[in-house]
Formats: sequence, structure tokens, C-alpha cells
Amino acid sequence: MKKTLVVMAAGMGSRFGGLKQIEPVGPSGEYIIDYSIYDAIRVGFKKIVFVIREEHLDIFKETIGKRIDPKVEVCYAFQKLDDLPVYCDTSLRTKPLGTGHAVYAARDYIDSNFAVINADDFYGYDALKQISNFLDNNLIDSKENYALVGYKLVNTVTENGTVTRGVCIINNDGLRALQECVIGWDNGVLYKTVIDSDNKEIADSNSLVSMNLFGFPKEFIVHVEEELVSFIEENKNDMSKVEFSLPKTVTKQIRNGNAKVKVLKTDESWYGVTYKEDKQMVVDAINKMIESGIYKKNLWEK
Repeated sequence: MKKTLVVMAAGMGSRFGGLKQIEPVGPSGEYIIDYSIYDAIRVGFKKIVFVIREEHLDIFKETIGKRIDPKVEVCYAFQKLDDLPVYCDTSLRTKPLGTGHAVYAARDYIDSNFAVINADDFYGYDALKQISNFLDNNLIDSKENYALVGYKLVNTVTENGTVTRGVCIINNDGLRALQECVIGWDNGVLYKTVIDSDNKEIADSNSLVSMNLFGFPKEFIVHVEEELVSFIEENKNDMSKVEFSLPKTVTKQIRNGNAKVKVLKTDESWYGVTYKEDKQMVVDAINKMIESGIYKKNLWEK
């Protein structure tokens, strides 16, 4: 079955201080996204759609694009602030409108079941294999059946600062909601604080969290557009800081009874460069995976 991978890459990575999607971490100059795309091709994805800022097109083509062009169909979608289903004044914004809007930006290139990932997160082979299998086997007769890959919380944190994660609230393997929390270490103990709350509590290190690895039928785009119209109507008087996020869109679909979301559990570890100090951790992890035979030293060599 044809499957598309949508790679959300329009963020600039403000905490890291640059375009972290193209920060080399592999021994032959590979970026984090190289490993995700390599795994995606191995598990059967036939098309990659990069959602980027238009001004980054040349640098993406000259770095990531030219390496994978011969191996898979590659498309580029631009996440523009004025690309909306209804008019809204976004002149006061400088940042992209959010991950939900990134998926909307890719709509013209999605003609099959699809998965969504962040460009700057390392997901691991097992995670992409699970979402690929789900898209192949679970969406044949259902247009409202989604999936996300859940990671153990302890496998998704950094020692260099806090991270924001969507903690999965689950009932019988089905997702009820994603609770957005700030997670961080304090004297060797993991704590979480729910966004917009001052209640800091010890986190369950084995609880499952979302890293924005979702699987959807192509019809999900219709719901994204509907939710985006509602979002604009609710926030049209001040669009300067609000965010149209993919997790919130999925959660709203669950609450409205329009979606059932299966949580696929993985033991993979997340790696990412949230902070500059994280880079060496990612480099070391990649080298260990190369030593164990998971990846080649030169990932794209023939």
C-alpha cells in the first residue's frame, strides 16, 4: 500500500539557536532526519513531504533533498502564514502557526494514508515500522481510525533542561487525551507540570508520551481544515501567539466522537537536539547504533 511521510520542518528551533533540522550528527554528515527517512524507506514509505518555510527551500534541496531524491518521491510544501481556509490577519506573527497548520500545508501532496513526524526528532526503526504496519492493515475499512506511537517518558528526556511532552491518557489501548506537560529532572527525580498549571508532581517514568508520530487516513485532512476554520474564528482578534497544534486537533476529534486513536507502544529511545548541549548525546547514540549494525557509517552509500 502506498504511504506518505509528512515531515514537519518549518520550525527554527529557538532554544537551540538555529536551523537544527540540518545540524550534522552522523559520521558522514548525516542529520537526524536522514535516519528517520532511511528507516521510513526501509518500512515501505514511498513519498516524503517536507513542510518547510519557503525561504529554506534551497538549503533543504542542497542538503537533505539531493541525498534522498534517487530513493523516494520527494515533495516540498510551504507553511505560510497566509495559507488559510478563511481570511485572518496574521501580520503580527513571526513564527509558523503550529503543527496542525503544518499538516494542512501539506494537503495538496497527501493522496494516501500518511504518517507525521517532526524533522528534528530521532524516532527509531521500530516506531516507524509500527506506524507503517498500522497504515497498511488498520485503515482499510475505517476513515476515522488513527494511531500514535507512544514512548516511555524516561526515554524522551534530556539532562540539559526541560522538555514539553504530550502525556497519553489511555483507556483499553485507546487514546482519551494528550495532556501537555513540562518534564524535567530535579535531583535525579523526573517531575511533570501540566501546562497552564503550577502543580508540579513526580512523573511516572514508564508512562507513555507522544512525540508527534501519528498515522492517519488521507481523509484526516478534511478534519484538519474544519478545525482550522474553527480555530481562526475563536482567535481571529489576536493571532500573534496562539498555536494550532496537531495533538489538540486529534484530542478534539476524540472528544467529538469522530476518531479512535490506537496507541502503539515502542521501547525505542528518542534523541533530539533541544539544547546545544544535547548534540553530543545524539552523536554518541548514533555511533553506538552504527557499531551494533543498525545503521551504516555512511548511511546513503550504495
